[in-house]
Formats: sequence, C-alpha cells, structure tokens
Amino acid sequence: MGQTAGKRRIRWIGATIVVLGAVAGGVILALDQDEKSRPAALVVAAADRGAVTVDVATTGTVEPATTRSLAFAVSGTVESVTVRAGNKVTKGQTLARIDDADAADDVSDAEAKLAEARRRLDDATAVVAEATAVATACAVTATRGPQLLAGGEALGGGEALGGEQAAAAAACPTRGHPDTGSDPVLTAEQQVHQATRAVEVARKALDGATITAPIAGTVVAVAGSVGDQVPSGATFISLADTYTMQVRADFPEADAGALTVGQRAEITLARSDDILTGEVAQVDPAGTSDGTLVRYGVVVAFADSPADLLVGQSAQVKVRTGEVADVVRIPSTAVHDVSGGSGTVLVRSGNERIQRTVAVGLRGDLYTEITDGLSEGDQVVRSW
Repeated sequence: MGQTAGKRRIRWIGATIVVLGAVAGGVILALDQDEKSRPAALVVAAADRGAVTVDVATTGTVEPATTRSLAFAVSGTVESVTVRAGNKVTKGQTLARIDDADAADDVSDAEAKLAEARRRLDDATAVVAEATAVATACAVTATRGPQLLAGGEALGGGEALGGEQAAAAAACPTRGHPDTGSDPVLTAEQQVHQATRAVEVARKALDGATITAPIAGTVVAVAGSVGDQVPSGATFISLADTYTMQVRADFPEADAGALTVGQRAEITLARSDDILTGEVAQVDPAGTSDGTLVRYGVVVAFADSPADLLVGQSAQVKVRTGEVADVVRIPSTAVHDVSGGSGTVLVRSGNERIQRTVAVGLRGDLYTEITDGLSEGDQVVRSW
C-alpha cells in the first residue's frame, strides 16, 4: 500500500509540472504575440529654428610657413658652427663661418686694382684737358688769320695773344695728324667700372663666408661640422620660420570642391583637446592620386600660432564649407529622397504618419534647412 501511494504521488507531481509548464509557455507565447502586434514607438523631432552648418574634416601636419636653405657663397673649410638642429635663432644671428683668409685677400687685390684704375682715369682726364686747351688756342689762331710769333706777337699788325694762348699756339701742329678715334677717358672709366664691380663681388664673397639668419626661426638641420670642406651654394643650414606656422592637409576630391580661401577652420593638435582657430590660406589647383582616391592639398593658417608648436606635429582639421542661420530645420536623418532641391519627410498627425514633399535648402551634417512645406513646431519622424 505504501509503495502504491508513493507512485501515485510522484505521477501527480509530474502531471502538475507538465501542466504548469504548458501554462507558462502559453503565457510567454501570448506576450510575444502581443508585443509583435503592438506598433513600434515612433521617435519624432519637432521642426525648430536655428543654424545649419556643413563641415569637412581630415588630418594634417604642422609645418612652417617659410623655410630657408642657407649656404656659403664661397667654398672652404668650416671654421665654426654656433647652432644645432632645434635651436631658435634671431634675425641677423651668426650661424656658421668658413675660413675667409682667401676671400679677404681677394678683396684687398680688388680694392688695389680699383685704386689703380681711378689713378689712370685722373691721368687720362688731365691729358684730355690739356689737349682741349691746345685745340682751343689753335682754333683761335686759325680764325684770326695773321701769323704769330713765338711768344704771342702778331705779324702784320694782327692782335697779340695772351701768355697761355701763346703757349698753346706754339704747340699747334704745323700739319694735321690722323684722328685715331680713341677716347682715353672713356677707356679709363670703363676700367674703373670693371674694378668697382670686382670689388663688389669680392666683398660679397667675403660676406658669404659667414652664414647669418635672414629671419627669426628654428634651425631644422645642419649639414656639416667644423673642419668639413664645403662647396659654395650647397645647403649647409635649413632654417624654418616657426613663428608663423600652418597646417598642410589633404582633402578628398568630394570635399575639396567646396573649399575656398578664407573659410573658417578649426585645428586640434595631437594629444590636445584645445580647439585652435584658423582659415584656409591655399587650395592646390591640381590633385594627386594614389590610384584609388584623388586628394587636394590645402594649407590652413593659424589665427594665432601657439608658441610650443612642433614641426611635423599631426593635427585634426575641420573646415566650415557652408552655414545658414535662423532657418527652419529638422534632423538630416528625417529627410529622404533629396533631389533637385526637394525631399520627403514623414509628418506625424495624431496617430498617423503622412508622407510629405518639402523644399530643402542647405543640407548639413546634423540638420537640414527646410525652405517650404514645414512650419516651426511640426513633428516629423526622426529616422525611417
């Protein structure tokens, strides 16, 4: 009897579990069907008034606005280098020097030749002046007609000449000499000009034995050291104007078409959350292709360059390419099928959603301008 009662009790518990499981499953199924039949809640947004903006963004690199390549004007042995890469320098500061003994000797030789050329010019000028006086006296003698005695006395009752004129007349040739056409003063003047030019070149070469900073900035690179033999004209020091910095960035072709000089920009440097202001200073007229995408180089100038900028530092650049203020706007995700200045929205009216065509203005990153078809306060489905 005890075993029979135990078996019945076990069968009853099992049946109860089965019934309860079936009931629970039915409840879950009913809830699931009810959830599916219930309409999804709509996320709506009200049209309001405000600004609509369009920005394009990319990454870029900080670079100096000006970089100078400095070289010695003469070849020689480096005698001193007073800077190294990373040093900040002032305008006019001496940066490096080569042995200038030969260049100094060349200046001395050129100045000596110039002095000799000037002496020859003075001599030629004196000779020409004397010859001019003789020619003048001879001309006077020829116009007066009578024969003159040595000492200036006239024969035949003619007018006597003064002492200087008489002396010049005595030097008059008795017969003509051929004119060679040479001008000793002109020749001497040409020699002076050539010697003067040689002095200028020599002095410039002597100055070129020293490199001085033409601008204030930062030394980017030094190509040699003391004792090196350097040729003239080869870059020895690279100097960057780090007081006027800019960002060079490449924008995709789709974005570059909207970029123009003067547009406002925001710059965020690597490892910094500070937003710096700037503006577009240059848009390259030709793009470059990597085989997949065409990009255009853009230069963005800082409105106020921070003092701690580093050459080559990376930066995020965002340029505002479009903006309208105080217009009727809705979220851009609410506007579909935009074409030819119009688009489609779903307007909520009570429990209904009504599709409506609206006129679209500027389509921004977050909002789209609605120029007709909606009023401020109208509710539209945010995303559909």
